[in-house]
Amino acid sequence: MNAATRRIAVGAVATALIAGLAGCSGSDGRGATRKGDSGSNKGAPGPNMGAAGPQSAVRLIGDGSTAFTGIQPGLLKPERLKPGQPPPQFVVFSWDGAGEDSLKLFSHFRKVARKYGATMTYFLSGVYLLPEEKASLYDPPQHSPGRSDIGFNDIQGITDTVRELRGAWQEGNEVGTHFNGHFCGEDGGVGNWSVPEWKSEISQAKSFVKNWKTNADLRTEPPLPFDYEKELIGARTPCLEGRPNFVRAASELGFRYDTSGINDQVWPKKELGLWDLSLQMVPVPGRAFETLAMDYNFMVNQSGTSKGDSSQYEYWGNQMRDGLVQAFDRAYQGNRAPLIIGNHFESWNGGTYMRAIEETIATVCVKRDVKCVSFRQLADWLDVQDPQVLEKMRTLRVGEAPKGGWATFLAAQPANAAVSPAVNQAEQG
Repeated sequence: MNAATRRIAVGAVATALIAGLAGCSGSDGRGATRKGDSGSNKGAPGPNMGAAGPQSAVRLIGDGSTAFTGIQPGLLKPERLKPGQPPPQFVVFSWDGAGEDSLKLFSHFRKVARKYGATMTYFLSGVYLLPEEKASLYDPPQHSPGRSDIGFNDIQGITDTVRELRGAWQEGNEVGTHFNGHFCGEDGGVGNWSVPEWKSEISQAKSFVKNWKTNADLRTEPPLPFDYEKELIGARTPCLEGRPNFVRAASELGFRYDTSGINDQVWPKKELGLWDLSLQMVPVPGRAFETLAMDYNFMVNQSGTSKGDSSQYEYWGNQMRDGLVQAFDRAYQGNRAPLIIGNHFESWNGGTYMRAIEETIATVCVKRDVKCVSFRQLADWLDVQDPQVLEKMRTLRVGEAPKGGWATFLAAQPANAAVSPAVNQAEQG
């Protein structure tokens, strides 16, 4: 996508400097600095991921922008925990507004994921598949048609983004949505949108994915290898705003999870039938507070700008990496709650946060009992667990290891043990 059309959403900087709780934006278009290319499992398709089953013939959908190609390869097989079995340590790396631009970070992190046996979630902004000259096709809630705070795309950007989406899905990654125009703040921002307005935004996000060939006049390009009506099961709202009404809309539309809120590192529960897989508070080494596990929030708390003091770049990147690793360690050695991390394809402060994420992936995804997976795969695993077991794991606080060890904590219960009505109610959302 044209880097010039994408801006940093800084309306909440003053608040975020204090609390570090808002964050979402696009790339500033500069090249990123990256290092940390060592590790094992090179070329692995993902954790415990077997070969894909027989694939059906390609069946085009609509104008051929998408297609049914059979069961997605590279997926984790969800299995219910056995009595006394410790849960895996899940880690989810996710990307807001995913698209391939001049930074080429989408393609880069696909390579990183393959190298360390990980899969991820890419939250696509629908307008990244809509060319500038067709901007009027987008009719955003509370704004005039053709308005977008992150711009639109050009034909090359659309071609490159679709190529990466295609490859990412075939490698077992998930394609979610970051919606379209990325409106934050009080003036028409998503925080003020009604349930019907959210449904309109979701419908348009789907439409831009399902009709990119027609809209961009790229009819000879290969299709995206999935049915987006079935692929799209979760999202993260712009700037983490508007979550209450979005969750209501998503619940009515059959979504399976949301990751737009703010949580501690504890086991997730359902809300209105959706798994609440929100971003989490993590340590900021050397500081007396925690912030969200996202590049934007570390940047705001460190420099307050994407172009801070260059002498601090290495320190800031190390601080983010170390904070994420500390968050991982306290879960891995403690309650084993999934660690949820969000990012953007950006080059803020010299690309130091991209280095931090890459080094975090290299550090945690190769450890025993660790599964670096997409939100879809985490939701699949949660769905097959015994609700009573999940309820018991939710009693563990941040970093709290079960007393007596997992074998005792999750020992088999008597066959005639009654199911608590509160448990049933919690699982039904």
